[in-house]
Amino acid sequence: MSYRAEQYLSLPKQNQDNYIKGKTETEKKDLFREILYNGVHGFCFSLYEDGQKPGDVISEEQVRRRMEILKPHTSWVRSFSCTEGNEHIPKIAKEFEMKTLVGAWLGNDPEVNEREVEGLIKLAKEGYVDIAAVGNEVMYRNDLSEDELLDFIHHVKKEIPEIPVGYVDAYYEFTIKPRITDACDVILANCYPFWESCPAEHSLNYMKQMYHQAKHAANGKPVIISETGWPSKGEDLKGAIPSEKSALDYFINTQLWCMDEEIDCFYFSSFDESWKVGPEGEVGAHWGIWDKHEKLKY
Repeated sequence: MSYRAEQYLSLPKQNQDNYIKGKTETEKKDLFREILYNGVHGFCFSLYEDGQKPGDVISEEQVRRRMEILKPHTSWVRSFSCTEGNEHIPKIAKEFEMKTLVGAWLGNDPEVNEREVEGLIKLAKEGYVDIAAVGNEVMYRNDLSEDELLDFIHHVKKEIPEIPVGYVDAYYEFTIKPRITDACDVILANCYPFWESCPAEHSLNYMKQMYHQAKHAANGKPVIISETGWPSKGEDLKGAIPSEKSALDYFINTQLWCMDEEIDCFYFSSFDESWKVGPEGEVGAHWGIWDKHEKLKY
């Protein structure tokens, strides 16, 4: 490994479409390490080990072990739920002096929704939440009506008025759902060129377009890229092809562009999670920067 810890990222600001153009694979891996060890804005926290899945209750010890891996490389973590062990994520993050984007997972089960929202409010009132996310891709999945989601957002905002409250969804939902955009303090936009079949070589430009569409819809409100990433293995999606090379290139391009433009971005994801093979096919299990054994891929 040719990365040296005394090196620091010192690339000039520039407007370019591809930060890795002309670099060898060795040079790209060096740059990846330099970015990672210098520290990125945020990672989405991957909770589940092999054999685990949503619905399983996860221990504090497991969360702590993975948080210790992430701590040197990021200042923020994002969680997706406030129950079944997910509530440990913001608490342990705060022990490590990290900031938190904490999500309540909303779906089509009213009892679960109530537990999630009350869990989010409780964590916020206890000082563990820097940004609160009320739901993740609820509109995309059609799990709730727009009015139902708005009721949850307004309820959380009333309970924790001192904390920014937003909602996470695909970037375009904030254009076609202006009432939801208006209700949010911060726009939390998922931007995935892969899932829209964009070839890897065009992915940075396409992600920029996604972000700027959300920014236009936000009408002056802050916009955070709440998820973006590229899989290292799995099935092709038309022109979008998973590979370790493309995943490495995408991480570097995304991080350097976000640094240049001072955009807050949560990378998806920290660790590979095998359970995602079920809903997404093989590609779902390979979005991590670290593999399922918690080993860095590059």
